[in-house]
Order: sequence, then C-alpha cells, then structure tokens
Amino acid sequence: MNWETVIGLEVHTELSTKSKIFCGCTTEYGGDPNTHVCPGCAGMPGTLPLMNRSVVEYAMRLGIVLNCNIAKQCKFDRKSYFYPDLPKAYQVSQLHAPICRGGYLEIEVNGNKKKINLTQIHMEEDAGKLVHSVTGDTFMDNNRGGMPLLEIVSQPDFRSAVEVIAYLEKLREILLYLEVSDCKMQEGSLRADINLSVRPVGGELGVRVEMKNLNSFKAIARAIEYEAARQIEVLEDGGKLIQETRRWDDEKGESFGMRSKANAQDYRYFPDPDFLPINIDETWLAAVKESLPELAHQKREKYVRDFGISESTAQVLTVHKNISDLFEAIVQKGGAGFVAEAAKEAANLITGEVMRLMNNANILPENVRLDVDKFVTLINLVTGGKINRNAYKETVEAVFTTNIDPEEYIAKKGLMMINDDNAVISAVEAVIIEEAASVTEFKSGKEKVFGFLMGQVMKKLKGQGNPEIAKKVLIEKLA
Repeated sequence: MNWETVIGLEVHTELSTKSKIFCGCTTEYGGDPNTHVCPGCAGMPGTLPLMNRSVVEYAMRLGIVLNCNIAKQCKFDRKSYFYPDLPKAYQVSQLHAPICRGGYLEIEVNGNKKKINLTQIHMEEDAGKLVHSVTGDTFMDNNRGGMPLLEIVSQPDFRSAVEVIAYLEKLREILLYLEVSDCKMQEGSLRADINLSVRPVGGELGVRVEMKNLNSFKAIARAIEYEAARQIEVLEDGGKLIQETRRWDDEKGESFGMRSKANAQDYRYFPDPDFLPINIDETWLAAVKESLPELAHQKREKYVRDFGISESTAQVLTVHKNISDLFEAIVQKGGAGFVAEAAKEAANLITGEVMRLMNNANILPENVRLDVDKFVTLINLVTGGKINRNAYKETVEAVFTTNIDPEEYIAKKGLMMINDDNAVISAVEAVIIEEAASVTEFKSGKEKVFGFLMGQVMKKLKGQGNPEIAKKVLIEKLA
C-alpha cells in the first residue's frame, strides 16, 4: 500500500518585547530562578492583568506579512488545565476570537512552489518551566511564565519533512526581519509542535499524533521521518493508533508516549472576564503597515539591483538579519563613494572570510559583533591597492579575533604593499637570473611555469609586492 504523510504545525514564538504580556516583568532570558516574577505572573489571587500593546502590534505585523485577516475585534479566553508550571491552573489564550485568521505562506521545494495555508495566529502567555534535578526532585522556575507568545497554526498541508523545514526556515526569516522574535531555539523562543498522521494516498485522514520537545530543525526532520515510519508499521501489522501526545528523544532518535491528546473541549475554554475586547481600527492597522521593516527578499532584490551582487551572495547575506545589518552598516559607513566595487568587496568579505572565522570560533550569526569602522578601513585599503590579498586576509583575522586597529597592525607587521616600480623591477630581474632554467622552460611553451616565477617574485618582495605591477613587469621582462 502507498502511504501519505499528513502534517500540520503549531509554531510558538516568544516575542522580543521588553516586558511580559500582562505585567511589567522583564522578558530577559536567564536570571536566577523566580527572579523575573511578580504577583500577576505568579497567579496570586486578586491581581489583574494589563495588556502589553506591543504584543498586539507584533501580532498585527506578522498577520499582515502572512496575508491574514486581521480581526477588527479580538478577545482572550481561559484555557483550563492543571500542570505544575501553570500557577493559575489556566492559560490566557485566544480560541473563539483570535487576532488573525486565515493567511498563507508560500514555500519552494526542489524548484516547486507550494502554498501552506494557515488556520490562525493568536496571542497567549507562556507557561513556566520545570527543572528536574539529578536527585529526582523537580523545581518550578516561573521566569518564563507570562512571556508573550504568538502561536501560528497551519492547516495540515505538509506532506514531508522537507516541506516542514522549508516552511520553518522561511517563517523564522520573516520573524527575524520583522523584529518580532529573536527565534533562538536553544532558548525556547521558537518551538514547533508537530501534528502528524498517515493515510493511504488520497484516503481519509488518519489518527493524529502530536510531538513535542523539538528544539532544532534537524530534530524536527528526524522526528517526522521516525513517526511516519512508526505509524505505518503499526497499521501494516494490523494494529491501531491512538490520538496521543508523544515526546521526542533526540539522543535515542525515538518518540515516547506522554499522554492522550486532548481536544479543545477538554480545556473548557471560556471568555476571560479580566479582559475587555481589543478593538483594532483602520488607523491603527495602517500605522502598523507603514512601520513594517524591509524583509529579507526585499533586501536580496536591492543588493542585486543596487550593488551588482550575485543572487547567491545576496542569499547568504540575508540568511540572518544580523549579517545583513552588518553588511548595510559597512556600506552606509563607507559613504557615497562606497558602492559598486567596495560594496561587492564588503559582501565577499562577510560571506567568505568573516563567516569562516565565525564557524571556526563557533559564533552564531546572531552573536557576531564587529567594529564597522575597522572593516571599512580594511576594505578601503585593499580596494585602494594599499595592501594585497594575503595581507588583507591576515589583517581581517587579526581584527576579528583581537579587534586590533588594522592600520596599526599593518604598520607593525610591515604589510603595506610595495608599489615602487624600481623595487619590483629589481625583484623580477633577480628571479630571471636565479631561475634561468624555469625561464627557458617558459619560453619553450610551458606556460604553467609562469605561476612559479610569479611566486618567486612575490617571495623576493616578502609578500608585499603589488601583484598587478609584478605580473606586468614579469611579462615585459620575459618577452
């Protein structure tokens, strides 16, 4: 029998607001347990919530870009369930009147475009975190409790792990460029729950299983492949699947049953009496639309159009917002004359040497911090013919690792390029005398020897010679 995998996603993203969704506590990551907590987010009786306006605007931003219908009026509900990391024994969320309905995100897989439809986007508060000790004790840390979340719910339009990853990568890109979330999966600010079932191709939907505890795109892909295979095996062996929530163990490469999967009615949703409806008028919506920042695809088009950068380089430059911000800061700092050749040099520097150094140092794109002025100086030196490529590469690494002043480093190391024609001529003439055999080979038609002779000339000049001048003089002398 031919089987088909059917997948829907629930993506939770913590927002980059300064304070929590219903109180003034900080959203800063980390801190000692239960230090970012007030009576409100601790669920103390008698406290009342105060809505964070920025959360609403962040939801509107995302909804606009994802082609959603923005509600004129949205409301909050109480989602009732008892769990130790939920002090109030309910979560404030949106079921009946979410802020965004519908919408879609177009992805591309193997050159084929596909529209992934959305059910809704809604606002809610995050739960706290349970910390399990090696002694078997479990402790509650409520620093995360009350953090503002958006939940992006897709329809079951995915048919493979490849489609899911393409969707998540594009969604992450949008969230970053909208400055809605930092999307740090290692800190829990981007999480995805997978709802997966299998069925005979074109048949009725199968029993749905939800998988949690997925903290990387790699883990998500592995979990989908495993769970689809598991379900198919159960069905082909004559067994039955149950609707359940399963936990993914990435070390073992397996999923394990946690509990039976609840339906919406099991959570006893009802309107939260502590909140008035949120009314969104056209003026507010228009202001949010006007404030939307430039997205990654718009930046890519601009880089190709305005700077003559290749599409592949533009793609790498925009893989993370912090990288494109660095590129634009260098170009802007360079001034009016810093376009064309220098802009291309900046692009090649970042996508080449800087990214190599980042990888070697295990620095994530979001954490890279470079002195823009120093890199502008370096680019001007190499494009202006003051240093050669070897000196440039060496100095880039020195600035990256120690933040040293590039001109000071170049002077100390004697890396300034020799542009003196007389010095180059002397070096070429000496090489021609010393390497007479190689010169004879070159003149007999072995053109590959030219590279060797050039290397000897540059060696004479201690790597500081201008290669263009050296090449020109060597050709003239050999002729």
